[in-house]
Amino acid sequence: MTDVTLERHTLTDKLGVIIDPELLSLALTHRSFAYEHGQMPHNERLEFLGDSVLGQAVTVRLFTGHPDLDEGELAKRRASVVSTVALAEVARRIGLGAYILLGRGENQTGGRDKDSILADTMEAIIGATFLSAGPDAATSLVLRLVEPLLADPERYGAAMDPKTSLQELAARRGFAPPSYGVESSGPDHDRTFIATVTVGDVSMNGTGTSKKHAEMAAALRAWHELADRA
Repeated sequence: MTDVTLERHTLTDKLGVIIDPELLSLALTHRSFAYEHGQMPHNERLEFLGDSVLGQAVTVRLFTGHPDLDEGELAKRRASVVSTVALAEVARRIGLGAYILLGRGENQTGGRDKDSILADTMEAIIGATFLSAGPDAATSLVLRLVEPLLADPERYGAAMDPKTSLQELAARRGFAPPSYGVESSGPDHDRTFIATVTVGDVSMNGTGTSKKHAEMAAALRAWHELADRA
């Protein structure tokens, strides 16, 4: 068994589902890698499919699991669970970044930890699961991945509005309000923003395609770091 095959096998073990090797490779291929290797296929079509599967699975789970919630609250909760920030959290939990095929530029600029790349790849894997193992397996995978969010009301709030949730948690812990700094890099048409948030003795980074998304990503990571402390 080659190193690459072994790595992919480890990933499918983490996911708890068997995915066709070719589909899995495609799901892990970012467009930056594809462009550097002769315009080979990449994962954006699978991402499109996975987004639809994800939305349906979460919608049905929320609808059946919360008969007391109105449409507006259901929509808010769904948006939080399927957001880029939340999906990136899910991806980090299974170490997905290590398996993604990236071009040199993306790799050198921290692409393996960018929320957008992690979230898109997570959706592509869901799409690959749908094609490889069927809709039931894909739905089961989605629900396993997002269960920590579904089971913890506080995580809903953090995923929906990380900056407010972090500020409230900081106040409860007796810290000063979080402070943010943002830097950017890359060409104007494809800028990457890196935000740093500091609260108490915690300092976390987050990346995004806008200042707002980068700050949200940093805030969510800082919120988890503080919330996980006893």
